[in-house]
Amino acid sequence: MSTILKIFVFPAALVIMCLGVLTILGGHITPGGGFQGGAMIAAALIFCLIVYGLKDSPFHLSHDFLAGIESIGALIFVFLGIAGLVFSGFYLYNLGVDIYNIVPVAIKNIFDYPDPTHAGILPYLNFAVGLKVMVGLTAVVIAFMGFKEYEKGSNESDDEFEELDEGEVE
Repeated sequence: MSTILKIFVFPAALVIMCLGVLTILGGHITPGGGFQGGAMIAAALIFCLIVYGLKDSPFHLSHDFLAGIESIGALIFVFLGIAGLVFSGFYLYNLGVDIYNIVPVAIKNIFDYPDPTHAGILPYLNFAVGLKVMVGLTAVVIAFMGFKEYEKGSNESDDEFEELDEGEVE
C-alpha cells in the first residue's frame, strides 16, 4: 500500500475505535449498542489489517489474545444472565432496575447504573456483546488474510519446484 495510506490509516482507526467505544457505552440511551460499537471497532482493526498487512499491522492480534477477549465477553454475558436467574428467577433479568421488586437491595445496588434512565445491566450486556462482535468480525478477516498468505506461499514453493524440475530435464 502507499505511504499516504499508511500515514492516514492508524490515526483514522483510533478515531473510529473511540467512536465504537462511545457507541457501546451510550447504547442503552441512544441508537446503537454492543453490536454496532463492536462492528465499528472491528472495522478500524480491519482497516489497519488491510493497509498494513497481517504481519506489519500496528495492532498485533494473536489468536490467544482474540480467544481470551471473546471468552471474556461470553462469560460476562452468561454471568449476568445467571445472576438474574439466581436473584430473580428469570435469565437476564434487569437486576439494577428490578421492576417487580424481587431482587435483594444489596444486589440491586451493585447493578444500579448511575444514569437518569436507570439502565441496570444493559450497559454491561452492551460491553459483552461489543467484545464478542469485535473479535468475531476481526477473526474472519484475519482468517481470510491468513489463507491468502498461505496460498501465496504454496504457489511460490510450487513455482520453485517446477523450475528445479525444468532445470534437471535440460
